[in-house]
Amino acid sequence: MPLTHEEFAGLTHLGSGKVRELFAVGDDAVLLVASDRISAFDVVLPTEIPDKGAVLTGLSLWWFDQLSDLVPSHVISSSVDEYPAELAPYAEQLRGRSMLCRRLDMVLIECVARGYLTGSGLKDYRRTGAVSGHPLPAGLEDGSKLPATIYTPSTKAPIGEHDENISRDDAADRVGGELAAELEHLTLQIFGRASDLAAERGILLADTKFEFGHDKDGVLRLADEVLTPDSSRFWPADTWVPGGAQPSFDKQFIRDYLVSTGWDRNPPAPELPDDIIESTRARYVEAYERLTGISFKDYLSTA
Repeated sequence: MPLTHEEFAGLTHLGSGKVRELFAVGDDAVLLVASDRISAFDVVLPTEIPDKGAVLTGLSLWWFDQLSDLVPSHVISSSVDEYPAELAPYAEQLRGRSMLCRRLDMVLIECVARGYLTGSGLKDYRRTGAVSGHPLPAGLEDGSKLPATIYTPSTKAPIGEHDENISRDDAADRVGGELAAELEHLTLQIFGRASDLAAERGILLADTKFEFGHDKDGVLRLADEVLTPDSSRFWPADTWVPGGAQPSFDKQFIRDYLVSTGWDRNPPAPELPDDIIESTRARYVEAYERLTGISFKDYLSTA
């Protein structure tokens, strides 16, 4: 059965994202629960991917740990045994797919870094020769490595609407110049660390997006999910060839399938066939295992 907030009727539901359910815990904490829902082109699909929520949670927790010296995260605990008593009745639903987090005042932009040209960045480049105000050399193709990593912030659209790339100046207008500069610096710093770690494991980090927020003391923290197959494009380094779509460990596989159906990218989305579901799950699990060096079964057994 799909995981929805109705399963947690005794808790205060704060909202639903494309993938996550958010609940209030006391005055200063929130519970993030990752479902197995999957979205593409900013539309939530009617078909779920088994274990996807656990992959996203486990991988995010691993990355938060790898990045802790660069930026603090919002995580208080991911151990259900350490959760407040009010969450105890839901322990099994929460195990492996939830995080107890500090309540944050979220920054109202998404922070995107790109090391390779693809996706919406490629569309912008083909139209203007630039991506979010960054001029790029002529002759780049789908999958080309960029001369340097670029920061390309975007809007945060409600469910069912599309995020839009914005310029760095637009970002500064939305959140203020000082915060915009800090977000850009952190985004590029995190992307550099993550790219190096992924490369050591034979994976190219093509692009990714981060979300940040301030806690009650004004500390800027990395939030939500981080460097997962939902928020990033991961490519096998040994098969990378610019000039077209790349094999991937992320949901680009789903996007490519949906494009092949002729779907117009507006709700409702088509159901996914069994082979696409199984292949997508396998890609997510492989991304977790290759990046972390941990068996996904071991993660589930110890969560």
